Amino acid sequence: MLHMIAAVDKARGIGKDNQLLCHLSADLKHFKNLTMGHTIIMGRKTFESLPGLLPGRPHWVLTGQRDYEETHPGITVFHDMDDMVRAVRTGEEYFIIGGASLYTEFMGRADSLYLTEIDAELPADTFFPPLDRTRWQEVARDAHEADERNAYPFSFVHYLRK
Repeated sequence: MLHMIAAVDKARGIGKDNQLLCHLSADLKHFKNLTMGHTIIMGRKTFESLPGLLPGRPHWVLTGQRDYEETHPGITVFHDMDDMVRAVRTGEEYFIIGGASLYTEFMGRADSLYLTEIDAELPADTFFPPLDRTRWQEVARDAHEADERNAYPFSFVHYLRK
């Protein structure tokens, strides 16, 4: 199954200056719990924005840079979307974690979306693609208030393709 996972603000913002819009402690834990043990798929810029390899998850990186090297164990580099899609194995779960161009490319292929919907509009220069509500069904929502570890109210929302 292909899942997309992202934290989005009210305007669908997902990042600014190749960083997350904000750090919500609960969202980071949620991300870890969902993705642990599964392959995470990302673009090169998203990979380079990480603090390092995320333990317990194979990393697939898509880049158009032909000379991009596999510089870490656990990283599989793809230079072509079709090659990446062909490598996906039936019965396994994969999480697309960004950036914006990968979300756009996979929107028509994803089986589910795990969105942390932040109840704020934050300065952003990168956005999640529009969500066509006629193609997605909300199956779970878990709302949270702001607190000392989470600066904004947010909801964990799971959507399945109709």
